Amino acid sequence: MRYGSFRLWLIALVVMALGRAGQAQDLAAFEKTVTEFTLENGLTFIVVERHEAPVVSFMTYADVGSVDEVKGITGIAHIFEHMAFKGTKTIGTKDLNKEYAAMSEVDDAFKKLRLERHKGHLADPERIAALEKLFEDARKAAQAWAVSNEMDEAIDRVGGVGLNATTSVDATRYFYSLPSNKIELFFSLESDKFLNPVLREFYTEKNVVMEERRMRTESNPVGRLLEEMVTTAYKAHPYGEPTVGHMSDLATVTRSEGQDFFDTYYGPANLTIMIVGDADPLQVKQLAQTYFGRLPASENPGPVETVEPLQLGERRVVIEDRAQPLLLMGYHKVDINHKDDLVFNVLSDILGSGRTSRLYKTLVKDKKIAVNASSFTDFPGSKYPNMMVFFAFPSQGHTAEECEAAISEEIEKIKNEGVTEDELDKARTRARVNLVRQLDSNTGLAAQMAYFHVLTGDWRNLFYGIDQINEVTAEDLSRVANEYLVKKQRTVALIKTVEK
Repeated sequence: MRYGSFRLWLIALVVMALGRAGQAQDLAAFEKTVTEFTLENGLTFIVVERHEAPVVSFMTYADVGSVDEVKGITGIAHIFEHMAFKGTKTIGTKDLNKEYAAMSEVDDAFKKLRLERHKGHLADPERIAALEKLFEDARKAAQAWAVSNEMDEAIDRVGGVGLNATTSVDATRYFYSLPSNKIELFFSLESDKFLNPVLREFYTEKNVVMEERRMRTESNPVGRLLEEMVTTAYKAHPYGEPTVGHMSDLATVTRSEGQDFFDTYYGPANLTIMIVGDADPLQVKQLAQTYFGRLPASENPGPVETVEPLQLGERRVVIEDRAQPLLLMGYHKVDINHKDDLVFNVLSDILGSGRTSRLYKTLVKDKKIAVNASSFTDFPGSKYPNMMVFFAFPSQGHTAEECEAAISEEIEKIKNEGVTEDELDKARTRARVNLVRQLDSNTGLAAQMAYFHVLTGDWRNLFYGIDQINEVTAEDLSRVANEYLVKKQRTVALIKTVEK
């Protein structure tokens, strides 16, 4: 959904003269369209009025991701994302009491099966086969009481679009858009989702997530290498665990563990709801209190306390595969709230953003040792100290090691020779243009504002970042490169092509 007038207004906002006073004045104008409030139970709402079209977009930002998991239940944040669409006590069931009884039998059958499987080579194959049949029969019996996609259909019937969700290491987001005269439907459905969740079809959706892992990681050379690099780079912090989860955890996690995870991380104090579009803030407040005010208050679970220890030496991992060779180089860096985080954004832009970047020019155009080379920051997340990653796909006849040497050479040039003012100016311009693109839709605006509000404490930091990028100097880039982009703080992962 694109609205030309607002888009042009935003361009005027962020691509204006670089003076801080002028930008602050336009931000103040934008603030007049924003209403913030927090219910007594701790749930925060941010409303942005955009009345160009009779449409409202909603985003529920849950401050929970795979970083909040522990060994044994990895992947459960993603599983619960699937569960959120399975309905509630009033939506998605033919008979709740009978469905609960049937799901209880599924749980019991699965626990017996899991217990027998845990015996390993001492397990009785005939008993496993019998328990598998018992579990499958119970699952089908429970599924007979469920009404699949009833929540989705309720949204579709009134013209809702874009119903979806995403799970990352840092957050889980649920979003869709409705005609503005159907806004109360969102409050009814979304509040019921968190007040009366029913983790129906839990074991069916586990199979879906397991298949996602097979497709995205186990059958994908790039996915496999990314997972190996992250696991190697983090030996303590849960950023080292895959968001999709380990296959053994996905196979053994139970519905009761899913409920415990929900009870811990889905309290109202851990939720932020963005509403962007043709909405009346007064009506939103009334509906919020009526529907979401029902949610009982709960304690905020707090941040992850594990701190990744300082890396003392380079780590390397090599995967032998028949796939195309690939190089990944990850350097440990700071989190989103550190003063140097924006310096990394500018550094990554100059080194690896697009066909005009230094890496593309050197490795692809000049030396012709790669078909693509780039870099990105904030991997695998932003909330905690993360990584700046460089990658290259070697061209035919060339190796990942050649690309590694060439990238390292470009990093050393930044350390010793710095960057030009022209490169800095182009990076600043691209930052402003990228911001405009991110805010070009209701959903995009909601996503960015929620992200900055939760991770930095204020959605305004989305706009303040432009001022701060303008203050980044060539000296900052050299300093950060010398401090962080050092051999002992990096993890190198590569695919070595073999015949078999």
